Amino acid sequence: MSSPVTLDRREGPYGEIVLRRRDEHFEIIANGTFLMDTSDGRSERLLIDAARDALPAGRTAPSVLIGGLGVGFSLAHAAADPRWGRIVVVEREAAVIDWHRTGPLAELSAGALADPRSGILHTDLVAHLRTSTETYDALCLDIDNGPDWTVTEDNGSLYSPAGLDACKDRLTPGGVLAVWSAQPSSAFEKSLRNAGFSGVRTEEIRVARGVPDVVHLGVRPA
Repeated sequence: MSSPVTLDRREGPYGEIVLRRRDEHFEIIANGTFLMDTSDGRSERLLIDAARDALPAGRTAPSVLIGGLGVGFSLAHAAADPRWGRIVVVEREAAVIDWHRTGPLAELSAGALADPRSGILHTDLVAHLRTSTETYDALCLDIDNGPDWTVTEDNGSLYSPAGLDACKDRLTPGGVLAVWSAQPSSAFEKSLRNAGFSGVRTEEIRVARGVPDVVHLGVRPA
C-alpha cells in the first residue's frame, strides 16, 4: 500500500478535516483521527438496511435522516433503494459537502445527490436533533467511531440520556434509531434501553482484523 496523498486540508469550527487518497481509495481524517475510507462500505450499507428492515411491516416510503455524509456510502445506498422516501443527510463540515458536490468524492455520490428524494442540511447533528420539529421513520447515525470513541468532545452528548431522548423525539412511533460503531458497546445498549427504546440489538460486520464493526439498533415504541 502506498503512502497517502493529501487532496485537501481545512481548518473549521470543529478543528482540522483532511481528505486523502491512498491508491484508489479516499480517506477522511478529522483532528488526526481516521474516520473512514472507501475501501469497503459494508457496515455503512448495513446501517441503512438494518434500519429499514426493523421498521413496522407495511410502512411505505419511509423517511430517513442520515447523520454524517462521510464518504457517501450510506447516502448512495439509501438512494439506490426505491423503498425509501425522503432522504435527508445532516453534515456539519462544509469541506465534506464540497468534496461531494464539486470535489473528488462527487464520483461516489453524484447520482444520489441528484435524486429528488435526497437533500443535505449543513448543520450540527446534535443541535439539529434538539431543535428541529421534523420527524423521521429512521435515524441512521454515523458521526463518530462509536458511542465510546467520539470525534469531538461535544459529540458525546448525542449518546447521553438527553441526546437519546432527542433522537426519540425525532422518530415517528415505531421509528428506528441505528448507530454505527467501530466496536460493540454493551454500555450503549443499556443506555438505549434506559432511554425507552425497545427491540435493542446489535448487528455485526466482520472485518479482516480486530473486533467487528457494528450497528446498534433501537425502536421507538408505537
